[in-house]
Amino acid sequence: MSRQHRRRFPGGAVGTADDMTLLTMGAAQLDEARLSSAGRASRTLHSGARLRQTLIALTAGTRMNEHQSPGDATVQCLQGRVTLHTREHTIAVAEGELVDAPPERHDVVADEDSLIILTVGV
Repeated sequence: MSRQHRRRFPGGAVGTADDMTLLTMGAAQLDEARLSSAGRASRTLHSGARLRQTLIALTAGTRMNEHQSPGDATVQCLQGRVTLHTREHTIAVAEGELVDAPPERHDVVADEDSLIILTVGV
């Protein structure tokens, strides 16, 4: 008789790997973002000595204000579509795409309800 391994996930949740896929966590984050007046919700997936990963849900039209990346960073779009804007460039990130976050100041706008993973070297 096999037992499924139960483990502790970010935020203190406990369950099987089947309970906590990125898409199931993302669906919960999108639900939370839709209820938020800010139109966004996030949760840390990993926070270590050299790397931080954050799952971010944004509702359509939500803008993350202009900011500077604290280090090397990537944006991976799991669902939807977002656009990063710098003074000189516009970077569209569609579902399934991974891009380097620009090192200069930029904002992020959700073109539709979206889930992204922000990975930052710290």
